[in-house]
Amino acid sequence: MSLTIDRLEEEFQAKIDAGQNIEPKDWMPEKYRKTHIRQISQHAHSEIVGMLPEGNWITRAPSLRRKVALLAKVQDEAGHGLYLYSATETLGISRDELFEQLHSGKAKYSSIFNYPTLSWADIGAIGWLVDGAAIINQVMLTRTSYGPYARAMVRICKEESFHQRQGYEIMLTLCRGTQAQKDMAQDSLNRWWWPSLMMFGPRDAESTHTEQSMKWKIKRKTNDELRQQFIDITVPQAEFLGLKVPDEDLKWNEERGHYDFGEINWDEFWQVVKGNGPCNKERLDARRSAYENGAWVREAAMAYAEKQEQKRLAEVG
Repeated sequence: MSLTIDRLEEEFQAKIDAGQNIEPKDWMPEKYRKTHIRQISQHAHSEIVGMLPEGNWITRAPSLRRKVALLAKVQDEAGHGLYLYSATETLGISRDELFEQLHSGKAKYSSIFNYPTLSWADIGAIGWLVDGAAIINQVMLTRTSYGPYARAMVRICKEESFHQRQGYEIMLTLCRGTQAQKDMAQDSLNRWWWPSLMMFGPRDAESTHTEQSMKWKIKRKTNDELRQQFIDITVPQAEFLGLKVPDEDLKWNEERGHYDFGEINWDEFWQVVKGNGPCNKERLDARRSAYENGAWVREAAMAYAEKQEQKRLAEVG
């Protein structure tokens, strides 16, 4: 039996090394399947929970144009969650199980969504920084080894690119406005910069998944490589806005061809991951409440689908 498994694993790795996608009906190691369930579902949960801090500002958007754009963005995030839940289900887990894992706290979502949105500028900062960081991570995922995940990411990346531009345009408008508006933008950058860097995950030396994920081409770059790429792209954008990145150690390193930057507060990162962030409880309570209050909608939809299927079968019979 072990010889058979060893042979299957060799063939599986050879397929990945050749750049071929793994599809749902292909043989895969159990650890590969579980790793993808964890990663894709965490991504899906992040999209759904990520609607909450932005949805909070729909009724308070400063103009009809901003309201419509924010509504469209939140709707996109819901769609991203559905794409990703569907991709996760191809690995043999039900959506009900995925929701139970989220609501019980067993499954994680991005640490960034456990911070509050205190001003309208935060909506701009989320689009610019949070979605900007997401794009850097997600463009890589369009070439991930699991086919359903890679294909879902193609559309998601296109929409996230729009979200990033929308956020940057909000920040640009604020920075070209009154001093009070520019101060609001600077305050937002001050609060969202470091949590955005934490989005890429722990340092490579502390990551328990990176090495295997790189071998299986689930990831194409390490956490630290992606974080550095984000900083190198984003700092010049902040300079164009006339804003100061809140890092006294930030400076261009000519020899490396990259920005050097200060130490991230990893204690804060792990506290948020463990459920002790500013809004962890609030976010999970909101998700549980929405799920419970929406039970009648799910039941009605299922009853309608069952009735339509019975009607179809009667017509065929």
